[in-house]
Amino acid sequence: MLALKYIVEFNILEICLLAALGLCFLIHLYYVLGVHLKLASYHVNEVNNANTAPITVIICARNERENLEKYLPSIFEQDYPNFEVVVVNDRSWDGTADLLEELEKQYANLKVVHVREGEKFIAGKKFAVTMGIKAASYDWLVFTDADCQPASKNWLQGMQKPSDDSVEIVLGYSPYFKKRSLLNALIRFETFFTAVNYLSFALKGMPYMGVGRNMAYQKSLFFKSKGFAAHMHIPSGDDDLFVNANATPVNTVIQIHKDTHVWSEPKTSFLTYLRQKKRHVGAGKFYKTKHKFILSAQIAIQFAFYALAITLVCFPNTHFIAVGVFLLSLIVRCFVYPKLLKRLNYGELRWWFPILDIILMVFLVFNAILSIFVKKVAWK
Repeated sequence: MLALKYIVEFNILEICLLAALGLCFLIHLYYVLGVHLKLASYHVNEVNNANTAPITVIICARNERENLEKYLPSIFEQDYPNFEVVVVNDRSWDGTADLLEELEKQYANLKVVHVREGEKFIAGKKFAVTMGIKAASYDWLVFTDADCQPASKNWLQGMQKPSDDSVEIVLGYSPYFKKRSLLNALIRFETFFTAVNYLSFALKGMPYMGVGRNMAYQKSLFFKSKGFAAHMHIPSGDDDLFVNANATPVNTVIQIHKDTHVWSEPKTSFLTYLRQKKRHVGAGKFYKTKHKFILSAQIAIQFAFYALAITLVCFPNTHFIAVGVFLLSLIVRCFVYPKLLKRLNYGELRWWFPILDIILMVFLVFNAILSIFVKKVAWK
């Protein structure tokens, strides 16, 4: 009778808002339990030591002398019998070319490709990546960046071509180094959720993106699909747009063993981070329609859930229901995400999960609005 009394006292607006909150809650649960839980319960196999096929590692560098000097040796220290490293020097003026010339004398399996100003040339990383792929001696290509460091000497063993001949793409994972700042925590948390999303959807049979800091695919697939021809005019998307266009439930697998993670240097200023995310949003506009719908709905539903919960807290008849639904949502998410944070090398962030989740939501909405007004983006 008490419950009936409260239902009767709800006005039309309150009923509509509560219904909307309930719908958002159920859809949000789908993403958490129907998608992300797959990654949390995914069995990670040990790294395959049966290294057979030769590998080409491709790194594109633009004014990356300092990072190449610091991180490139870790690539050559990989415990893999047959691999080469192709570094594409994309119009650098910071001494990158001089460093690579010295490193060529030190490492016999280093191949350097120079992209120079004035050549017939399309500006942007995609051209540099294409030049690196053309220079590759082997069919299996593993990609990373100049500011990246493999977590172990077994990285290439884990990123080698699987024995299943149908697999043409391997999606890896790349966390950011920890720094002592709120911005760094936000960057790592956002990277975590991006990774959870694309890895989980790949397990669900809907691969839609990968990150160029740690991924692999066949050279033959690149040329069979005409490379980046469909989106060469877009500055970003050398990694995610290629995967979006060519990944299928059959030809794509993931690799998240801790030995195969590739650590990367995070942005250190909010402005440079915004520019980076602007590039990502720009590429996302060219995803397949179903992927755009699913990803846009995910953010919209989460934002609506927070907005509705906050609104209903302000109503005297509904505040207890809003708080209860929000707490239930938090409990469910705390069952899934702390485990994933630990699995993906961000274990210390699990204590800040509720706060960072709200901050990330605000940032994503802000970045989406900003992308409407700021159109120009560039690689570097």
